[in-house]
Amino acid sequence: QVRLVESGGGLVQAGGSLRLSCTASRRSMTNYAWAWFRQASGKEREFVSAISWGGGSTYYADSLQGRFTISRDDNKVTVYLQMNNLKPEDAAVYYCGASTRPVPPATVRTRDGYAHWGQGTQVTVSS
Repeated sequence: QVRLVESGGGLVQAGGSLRLSCTASRRSMTNYAWAWFRQASGKEREFVSAISWGGGSTYYADSLQGRFTISRDDNKVTVYLQMNNLKPEDAAVYYCGASTRPVPPATVRTRDGYAHWGQGTQVTVSS
């Protein structure tokens, strides 16, 4: 079983930045595909960003591209989400997902693409 641990959330003023991290407890014999989703209070969990199994492709929610950047460090079995120019509407619990298999493009932006999930980290943005 793979355990994912997120960190880096917190309180930030609008316009500020945060970097989220998610580390896997087990070094995969192959690799991981990673994703970030978020869930605001009273709303459904939504896709934020993903990075492919080989790291060659990145994906973003249309509304976030340009402000958020996903990256990975395979030596540390960690994925990052750099969030810049944060807005109050970015406030949510951010969840990390991982797959030990390549995720088909059709499911990259869906929760079904990722078998392992972290417990979430809270991001609060004050206006």
